Amino acid sequence: MEKLTRRAEFLAANGGKRAPTPGFVLLVRPRDDGDPAMRLGLTVSKKVGNAVVRNRMKRRFRELARAVLPGSGIPGADHVMIGRASGIERPFEELAADLKRALGKVAR
Repeated sequence: MEKLTRRAEFLAANGGKRAPTPGFVLLVRPRDDGDPAMRLGLTVSKKVGNAVVRNRMKRRFRELARAVLPGSGIPGADHVMIGRASGIERPFEELAADLKRALGKVAR
């Protein structure tokens, strides 16, 4: 899985489909470039907490993406997870269920 690194890629993903959950907001945008690779972008704003909290949330999101996206993700699309304040204390199993539900909603 590749990473989104440039601001323009995140802004382009913002024009895609959106699926809000209690712990995060998922943005998915098909690239339509023929490349089946999924790309992942993570963002957590300063509103969520200090640097320690934001980094912990990003680590949890990375592990969540490693566990769920290969089986349920949309091939050839950019996936962006935007952290919410309630996501840090949410159990990992519930976050995984939220991500699967959000991916199903976006795929429709």
